[in-house]
Amino acid sequence: MQFISRWAEKKSSWALLFVSTLILEACALYFQYEMGLAPCIMCIYQRTAVFGIMLSALMVLIYNNGITRFLAFAGWAVSAGWGWLIAREHIEILNASNPFFASCDIVPNFPSWLQLHEWFPAIFAATGDCLEDSWQFLSMGMAEWMCVIFAIYALLFVIVFSCRLLDKKPF
Repeated sequence: MQFISRWAEKKSSWALLFVSTLILEACALYFQYEMGLAPCIMCIYQRTAVFGIMLSALMVLIYNNGITRFLAFAGWAVSAGWGWLIAREHIEILNASNPFFASCDIVPNFPSWLQLHEWFPAIFAATGDCLEDSWQFLSMGMAEWMCVIFAIYALLFVIVFSCRLLDKKPF
């Protein structure tokens, strides 16, 4: 456990977290622009949660100290948890018994001071339908895979942070 605790102090661990999210974002853009799978509002929110994890890791890569690690751990935990909740909600929309009542917004509900869909429409504009679930891999759709991915990020956070606490070095 001390190995994991000490590894969290190194930039290499945060670089790995950053690269994993960068790959996910690249895959999302590939699905959107090369495969023609238009992202719905729930996909955009999940994409934003992945960016939250990415920015958390980037903070430590830029300046590695206790304060940035504290902020990065918080951002990682919140983004992974929020992403998982959004992915679960997306799965519920897809599996609703009456799709008429299972719909989602068209325009993202970002805070007024963070209008990502207006600033970066190529990445954050929702152009798809939440009920579209044509892509499958190993009999699971995109929302189900994102639920698994966010659960893995959350589990990794719990493991790393628990090791830090047991080593009496939370940040």
